Amino acid sequence: MKIAFIGLGNMGSPMALNLHQAGYSVQAFDLSRPACDRLAAAGVPIAADAAASVQGAQIVISMLPASRHVEALFLGDGTRAGLLPLLAAGTLVIDCSTIAAAAARKVADAAHARGVLFIDAPVSGGTGGAVAGSLTFMVGGDAAALERARPVLEKMGANIFHAGGVGAGQTAKICNNMLLGILMAGTSEAIVLGVANGLDPKVLSEIMRRSSGGNWALEKYNPMPGVMQTAPAAKGYTGGFGTDLMLKDLGLAQESATAVQAATPLGGLARSLYAAHSLAGNGALDFSSIICMLQKR
Repeated sequence: MKIAFIGLGNMGSPMALNLHQAGYSVQAFDLSRPACDRLAAAGVPIAADAAASVQGAQIVISMLPASRHVEALFLGDGTRAGLLPLLAAGTLVIDCSTIAAAAARKVADAAHARGVLFIDAPVSGGTGGAVAGSLTFMVGGDAAALERARPVLEKMGANIFHAGGVGAGQTAKICNNMLLGILMAGTSEAIVLGVANGLDPKVLSEIMRRSSGGNWALEKYNPMPGVMQTAPAAKGYTGGFGTDLMLKDLGLAQESATAVQAATPLGGLARSLYAAHSLAGNGALDFSSIICMLQKR
Protein backbone atom coordinates (compact mmCIF):
# COMPACT_ATOMS: atom_id res chain seq x y z
CA MET A 1 0.00 0.00 0.00
CA LYS A 2 1.28 3.44 -0.91
CA ILE A 3 0.78 6.21 1.66
CA ALA A 4 1.35 9.92 1.13
CA PHE A 5 2.29 11.69 4.38
CA ILE A 6 2.17 15.49 4.30
CA GLY A 7 3.38 17.50 7.31
CA LEU A 8 6.66 16.50 8.94
CA GLY A 9 6.80 18.54 12.12
CA ASN A 10 7.54 17.29 15.63
CA MET A 11 4.56 14.92 15.43
CA GLY A 12 4.30 14.10 11.75
CA SER A 13 7.92 13.12 11.23
CA PRO A 14 8.00 10.23 13.74
CA MET A 15 4.54 9.12 12.65
CA ALA A 16 5.68 8.87 9.03
CA LEU A 17 8.86 7.08 10.13
CA ASN A 18 6.83 4.49 12.06
CA LEU A 19 4.76 3.76 8.94
CA HIS A 20 7.92 3.43 6.87
CA GLN A 21 9.48 1.06 9.41
CA ALA A 22 6.26 -0.98 9.44
CA GLY A 23 6.79 -1.73 5.76
CA TYR A 24 4.43 0.72 4.10
CA SER A 25 5.53 2.53 0.94
CA VAL A 26 5.57 6.11 2.24
CA GLN A 27 6.04 9.22 0.12
CA ALA A 28 6.48 12.15 2.52
CA PHE A 29 6.51 15.90 2.00
CA ASP A 30 6.79 19.12 3.96
CA LEU A 31 7.36 22.72 2.93
CA SER A 32 10.32 22.76 5.31
CA ARG A 33 13.42 21.44 3.57
CA PRO A 34 15.22 20.70 6.88
CA ALA A 35 12.23 18.62 8.01
CA CYS A 36 12.36 16.66 4.75
CA ASP A 37 16.11 16.21 5.02
CA ARG A 38 15.90 14.84 8.57
CA LEU A 39 13.34 12.23 7.55
CA ALA A 40 15.22 11.38 4.37
CA ALA A 41 18.29 10.68 6.51
CA ALA A 42 16.18 8.03 8.30
CA GLY A 43 15.42 6.37 4.97
CA VAL A 44 11.95 7.74 4.22
CA PRO A 45 11.41 8.71 0.54
CA ILE A 46 10.64 12.43 0.08
CA ALA A 47 8.45 13.67 -2.76
CA ALA A 48 9.26 16.78 -4.77
CA ASP A 49 6.02 18.44 -3.68
CA ALA A 50 2.61 17.65 -2.20
CA ALA A 51 1.14 16.81 -5.59
CA ALA A 52 3.92 14.33 -6.30
CA SER A 53 3.47 12.68 -2.91
CA VAL A 54 -0.14 11.65 -3.64
CA GLN A 55 0.49 10.11 -7.07
CA GLY A 56 -0.77 6.55 -6.86
CA ALA A 57 -1.45 6.78 -3.13
CA GLN A 58 -4.29 4.73 -1.66
CA ILE A 59 -4.13 6.67 1.62
CA VAL A 60 -3.21 10.31 2.20
CA ILE A 61 -2.32 11.41 5.74
CA SER A 62 -1.97 15.07 6.68
CA MET A 63 -0.57 16.53 9.90
CA LEU A 64 -0.68 20.31 9.60
CA PRO A 65 -0.80 23.26 12.03
CA ALA A 66 -4.25 24.79 11.51
CA SER A 67 -7.56 24.80 9.62
CA ARG A 68 -6.34 27.15 6.91
CA HIS A 69 -3.44 24.85 6.06
CA VAL A 70 -5.67 21.79 5.73
CA GLU A 71 -8.21 23.66 3.61
CA ALA A 72 -5.47 25.07 1.37
CA LEU A 73 -3.86 21.65 0.94
CA PHE A 74 -6.99 19.85 -0.19
CA LEU A 75 -9.22 22.63 -1.56
CA GLY A 76 -6.68 25.18 -2.79
CA ASP A 77 -6.24 28.75 -1.64
CA GLY A 78 -6.43 30.92 -4.72
CA THR A 79 -2.70 30.75 -5.42
CA ARG A 80 -2.45 26.99 -5.88
CA ALA A 81 -4.81 24.13 -6.65
CA GLY A 82 -5.85 21.69 -3.95
CA LEU A 83 -5.02 18.01 -3.94
CA LEU A 84 -8.54 16.59 -4.10
CA PRO A 85 -8.76 16.65 -7.92
CA LEU A 86 -5.56 14.59 -8.03
CA LEU A 87 -6.94 11.78 -5.87
CA ALA A 88 -8.57 8.74 -7.43
CA ALA A 89 -12.05 7.75 -6.31
CA GLY A 90 -11.81 5.50 -3.30
CA THR A 91 -8.69 7.16 -1.90
CA LEU A 92 -8.82 7.52 1.88
CA VAL A 93 -7.76 10.83 3.43
CA ILE A 94 -6.82 10.75 7.13
CA ASP A 95 -6.35 14.23 8.54
CA CYS A 96 -4.49 14.05 11.86
CA SER A 97 -4.27 17.83 12.28
CA THR A 98 -6.11 19.60 15.08
CA ILE A 99 -8.51 21.98 13.32
CA ALA A 100 -12.03 23.34 13.66
CA ALA A 101 -14.74 20.71 13.31
CA ALA A 102 -16.41 22.91 10.69
CA ALA A 103 -13.21 22.91 8.62
CA ALA A 104 -13.05 19.11 8.78
CA ARG A 105 -16.65 18.87 7.58
CA LYS A 106 -15.95 21.34 4.75
CA VAL A 107 -13.05 19.27 3.43
CA ALA A 108 -14.99 16.03 3.95
CA ASP A 109 -17.95 17.31 1.92
CA ALA A 110 -15.67 18.29 -0.96
CA ALA A 111 -13.90 14.93 -0.76
CA HIS A 112 -17.12 12.94 -0.77
CA ALA A 113 -18.32 14.85 -3.83
CA ARG A 114 -15.32 13.39 -5.66
CA GLY A 115 -15.73 9.88 -4.30
CA VAL A 116 -12.84 10.31 -1.86
CA LEU A 117 -13.20 9.05 1.72
CA PHE A 118 -12.28 11.38 4.59
CA ILE A 119 -11.89 10.95 8.34
CA ASP A 120 -10.58 13.41 10.90
CA ALA A 121 -8.21 11.69 13.30
CA PRO A 122 -6.43 14.17 15.60
CA VAL A 123 -4.03 12.69 18.09
CA SER A 124 -2.99 12.92 21.72
CA GLY A 125 0.18 11.65 23.35
CA GLY A 126 2.79 14.26 22.50
CA THR A 127 6.06 13.81 20.68
CA GLY A 128 6.99 10.92 22.96
CA GLY A 129 3.85 9.07 21.92
CA ALA A 130 4.53 9.83 18.26
CA VAL A 131 8.03 8.38 18.52
CA ALA A 132 6.88 5.32 20.48
CA GLY A 133 3.86 4.68 18.28
CA SER A 134 1.57 4.92 21.29
CA LEU A 135 -0.64 7.84 20.26
CA THR A 136 -4.36 8.07 20.90
CA PHE A 137 -6.47 8.73 17.81
CA MET A 138 -9.86 10.43 18.14
CA VAL A 139 -11.68 9.66 14.91
CA GLY A 140 -14.63 11.33 13.27
CA GLY A 141 -16.19 9.84 10.14
CA ASP A 142 -17.81 6.78 8.65
CA ALA A 143 -17.26 3.54 10.57
CA ALA A 144 -16.29 1.64 7.40
CA ALA A 145 -13.66 4.28 6.55
CA LEU A 146 -12.25 3.95 10.06
CA GLU A 147 -11.96 0.18 9.71
CA ARG A 148 -10.03 0.67 6.50
CA ALA A 149 -7.74 3.14 8.27
CA ARG A 150 -7.34 1.07 11.43
CA PRO A 151 -4.34 -1.09 10.36
CA VAL A 152 -2.45 2.08 9.45
CA LEU A 153 -3.43 3.95 12.61
CA GLU A 154 -2.37 0.96 14.71
CA LYS A 155 1.21 1.39 13.45
CA MET A 156 1.24 4.90 14.91
CA GLY A 157 -0.95 4.61 18.00
CA ALA A 158 -2.12 2.37 20.82
CA ASN A 159 -5.63 3.73 21.28
CA ILE A 160 -8.23 4.39 18.58
CA PHE A 161 -11.61 5.87 19.48
CA HIS A 162 -14.53 6.44 17.10
CA ALA A 163 -16.03 9.68 18.41
CA GLY A 164 -18.82 9.96 15.83
CA GLY A 165 -19.37 11.55 12.43
CA VAL A 166 -16.94 13.81 10.60
CA GLY A 167 -15.77 16.58 12.94
CA ALA A 168 -16.42 14.58 16.10
CA GLY A 169 -12.75 13.69 16.38
CA GLN A 170 -11.88 17.37 16.33
CA THR A 171 -14.45 18.16 19.00
CA ALA A 172 -13.06 15.41 21.25
CA LYS A 173 -9.53 16.70 20.68
CA ILE A 174 -10.27 20.33 21.61
CA CYS A 175 -12.09 19.16 24.75
CA ASN A 176 -9.02 17.10 25.67
CA ASN A 177 -6.57 19.91 24.96
CA MET A 178 -8.64 22.48 26.81
CA LEU A 179 -8.41 20.22 29.86
CA LEU A 180 -4.68 19.71 29.23
CA GLY A 181 -4.06 23.47 29.14
CA ILE A 182 -6.01 23.94 32.36
CA LEU A 183 -4.26 21.13 34.24
CA MET A 184 -0.79 22.19 33.06
CA ALA A 185 -1.37 25.72 34.33
CA GLY A 186 -2.75 24.37 37.62
CA THR A 187 0.08 21.87 38.04
CA SER A 188 2.59 24.65 37.41
CA GLU A 189 0.95 26.87 40.02
CA ALA A 190 1.07 24.09 42.61
CA ILE A 191 4.73 23.29 41.99
CA VAL A 192 5.74 26.96 42.07
CA LEU A 193 3.83 27.45 45.33
CA GLY A 194 5.58 24.47 46.93
CA VAL A 195 9.04 25.56 45.76
CA ALA A 196 8.42 29.09 47.04
CA ASN A 197 7.77 27.52 50.44
CA GLY A 198 11.01 25.56 50.36
CA LEU A 199 9.85 22.17 49.05
CA ASP A 200 11.93 20.04 46.71
CA PRO A 201 10.03 20.01 43.37
CA LYS A 202 10.85 16.31 42.84
CA VAL A 203 9.46 15.35 46.22
CA LEU A 204 6.38 17.55 45.84
CA SER A 205 5.70 16.25 42.34
CA GLU A 206 5.87 12.65 43.54
CA ILE A 207 3.57 13.40 46.48
CA MET A 208 0.98 14.99 44.19
CA ARG A 209 1.41 12.30 41.52
CA ARG A 210 0.44 9.63 44.03
CA SER A 211 -2.31 11.71 45.64
CA SER A 212 -5.63 13.20 44.59
CA GLY A 213 -3.87 15.86 42.50
CA GLY A 214 -2.28 13.25 40.23
CA ASN A 215 -2.54 13.96 36.51
CA TRP A 216 -0.86 13.39 33.13
CA ALA A 217 1.53 16.33 33.53
CA LEU A 218 2.89 14.88 36.77
CA GLU A 219 3.07 11.38 35.27
CA LYS A 220 4.74 12.12 31.94
CA TYR A 221 5.33 15.84 31.34
CA ASN A 222 6.48 17.60 34.48
CA PRO A 223 6.91 21.34 33.76
CA MET A 224 9.71 21.95 36.30
CA PRO A 225 13.30 21.58 34.99
CA GLY A 226 15.31 18.90 36.75
CA VAL A 227 12.36 16.74 37.74
CA MET A 228 11.75 14.56 34.67
CA GLN A 229 14.57 14.05 32.18
CA THR A 230 12.24 12.94 29.37
CA ALA A 231 10.07 16.07 29.52
CA PRO A 232 10.64 19.20 27.39
CA ALA A 233 11.42 21.07 30.63
CA ALA A 234 14.71 19.16 30.73
CA LYS A 235 15.58 20.37 27.21
CA GLY A 236 14.95 24.08 27.55
CA TYR A 237 11.28 23.54 26.64
CA THR A 238 12.16 22.54 23.07
CA GLY A 239 10.89 19.72 20.89
CA GLY A 240 7.42 19.35 22.37
CA PHE A 241 3.96 20.85 21.83
CA GLY A 242 4.38 24.57 21.27
CA THR A 243 2.73 27.31 23.30
CA ASP A 244 1.26 28.79 20.13
CA LEU A 245 -0.26 25.43 19.21
CA MET A 246 -1.83 25.15 22.66
CA LEU A 247 -3.10 28.71 22.27
CA LYS A 248 -4.64 27.77 18.92
CA ASP A 249 -6.41 24.75 20.44
CA LEU A 250 -7.69 26.76 23.39
CA GLY A 251 -9.02 29.30 20.90
CA LEU A 252 -10.82 26.53 18.99
CA ALA A 253 -12.36 25.37 22.26
CA GLN A 254 -13.65 28.85 23.00
CA GLU A 255 -15.06 29.19 19.49
CA SER A 256 -16.87 25.89 19.93
CA ALA A 257 -18.15 26.92 23.35
CA THR A 258 -19.51 30.17 21.95
CA ALA A 259 -21.24 28.35 19.10
CA VAL A 260 -23.14 26.02 21.44
CA GLN A 261 -23.38 28.43 24.40
CA ALA A 262 -21.36 26.17 26.71
CA ALA A 263 -19.77 27.63 29.84
CA THR A 264 -15.98 27.16 29.85
CA PRO A 265 -14.64 29.75 32.33
CA LEU A 266 -11.45 27.82 33.15
CA GLY A 267 -10.81 27.21 29.47
CA GLY A 268 -11.15 30.92 28.83
CA LEU A 269 -8.74 31.73 31.65
CA ALA A 270 -6.22 29.19 30.36
CA ARG A 271 -6.43 30.78 26.91
CA SER A 272 -5.71 34.20 28.40
CA LEU A 273 -2.68 32.83 30.29
CA TYR A 274 -1.25 31.20 27.19
CA ALA A 275 -1.93 34.31 25.13
CA ALA A 276 0.07 36.41 27.60
CA HIS A 277 2.84 33.81 27.61
CA SER A 278 2.98 33.84 23.81
CA LEU A 279 2.96 37.63 23.60
CA ALA A 280 5.97 37.64 25.94
CA GLY A 281 7.93 35.86 23.22
CA ASN A 282 7.45 32.25 24.26
CA GLY A 283 5.22 31.01 21.47
CA ALA A 284 7.76 28.54 20.11
CA LEU A 285 8.51 27.00 23.51
CA ASP A 286 6.72 23.91 24.75
CA PHE A 287 3.40 24.68 26.42
CA SER A 288 4.72 23.41 29.78
CA SER A 289 6.91 26.52 29.84
CA ILE A 290 3.83 28.30 31.22
CA ILE A 291 5.47 27.57 34.59
CA CYS A 292 8.13 30.19 33.74
CA MET A 293 5.46 32.89 33.77
CA LEU A 294 4.63 31.96 37.36
CA GLN A 295 8.16 31.75 38.72
CA LYS A 296 10.12 34.54 40.36
CA ARG A 297 13.05 35.00 37.99
